[in-house]
Amino acid sequence: MAGYQRWEMTPQQARLLQEELRAGLILAGGPEEDVGLVGGADVSFNRHNNKLYAAVVVLSYPRLEFVEVGTAVMTAAFPYIPGLLAFREGPAFDAAWARLRHRPQVVLFDGHGIAHPRGLGIAAHIGVLYDMPTIGVAKRKLVGRYDPPGPQPGDFTPLEYGGTQIGVALRTKKRAKPVFVSPGHRFGFTEAVDFVLTCCRGYKLPEPTRLAHLEANKLRKQDL
Repeated sequence: MAGYQRWEMTPQQARLLQEELRAGLILAGGPEEDVGLVGGADVSFNRHNNKLYAAVVVLSYPRLEFVEVGTAVMTAAFPYIPGLLAFREGPAFDAAWARLRHRPQVVLFDGHGIAHPRGLGIAAHIGVLYDMPTIGVAKRKLVGRYDPPGPQPGDFTPLEYGGTQIGVALRTKKRAKPVFVSPGHRFGFTEAVDFVLTCCRGYKLPEPTRLAHLEANKLRKQDL
C-alpha cells in the first residue's frame, strides 16, 4: 500500500483527511504475529535547501541486530505547518520504505502517534495508511500535561490532553528526560510502553529510532 496516498493537497484538505484517517485507528492490543523484525523511522530536514532526509532502519527482534536501512532524499513539497508534518515528511518515508528488502512487523517513529492536536501524528498516520502496528516515540511533547515520571528506567506517567490520555511520559534512562510514547496504530498504551522498553539498550531513545536518527542525520550532513 506504500505510496498510494496522494500527498499533494492544501492544508485545509490535509486537516479533513486527518479526520477521516483518525476514524480508522485501532488503539488496542499489539502485533498479532511473532515479531522477528522491528523498524525505526526518522526524517531530518535542512532548512537552508528545503530537503528531507528519511531513514528506515530494520533490526532483528528481540536481539536488535542491524539488518538493513532504506534511505531517501527529496525536496519538501508541503509547507512546514505544526500538526501537519506527516504531509511534509510522508513522501520521504514512502520512498525510504520502498527501498527495503525486509519489511518489519512493527515500526517505531521518531515522532508522535495519537499524542497530537488532532490525534493523528506521523506514527498514527502512516500506521493507518499501511495498516501496520506503529508507535510514536518523541523527544518533546506537542500537546498535553504530565507529571514527571520516577527516576528509574521503566517509570512512566500519563500524558493527558483535554481530560483524555493520549500517551505516556516514559523514563528510559537514569538522569535523562523522558520520551513521549503514544500508540500509532494497532497498539494499546500498555503494549506500546512494554514494546518500547524491550527496544531500549541504555540510551534515552530506543534502538530503532536512535539508529534511524543517526542515519537520517548522516544523510543530511553528507549533502551539505
